[in-house]
Amino acid sequence: MFTGIIEAIGEISNLSPKDGNLDIQVKSELSSHLKIDQSVSHNGVCLTVVDLSPETYTVTAVQETLDKSNIGRLTLGSQVNLERAMRLGDRLDGHIVQGHVDQTAVCSEIKEVNGSWYFGFEYDASLGNLTIEKGSITVNGVSLTVVDAKKNSFGVAIIPYTYHHTNFNLLKKGDLVNLEFDVIGKYVKRLMSGY
Repeated sequence: MFTGIIEAIGEISNLSPKDGNLDIQVKSELSSHLKIDQSVSHNGVCLTVVDLSPETYTVTAVQETLDKSNIGRLTLGSQVNLERAMRLGDRLDGHIVQGHVDQTAVCSEIKEVNGSWYFGFEYDASLGNLTIEKGSITVNGVSLTVVDAKKNSFGVAIIPYTYHHTNFNLLKKGDLVNLEFDVIGKYVKRLMSGY
């Protein structure tokens, strides 16, 4: 369980395919605070620490994760948003985030607006996910509020702090991002659909 409040940016220092999976080594200031078997969100994808060194740690992504997220598109030097799992009793500063990516979206618009930024995203609505105005969404692991909700697109407003402390400052039009839709909304939608 996560909150969508990014703690650090990690840099991909090694990628190693292994038996259909992908071992991903991350260089991060969080490395010295981690332990084996701990969950860490990488661009919103919950992955388990399988190896540690003082400056790096390694996680493994299975084929399902590679197919449904942007994790399979990482290259050496890629920057990823990192968040350690929430501790029981912590404040929930973002929203409830599971670290289970629902689908990807394409960044369709970026504009600076009076010192903040507006990012637009388009996604495949046929997969059954939806956004609602002022609802919660997780983009690359960042807890955000939806604006301009439409059937297959939405926007988010990014404050300067978020822009400079996440990988939003590296996003370009056409880039693929990970989406996790609001967990409460997903359950309500499923109940309303009759199964």
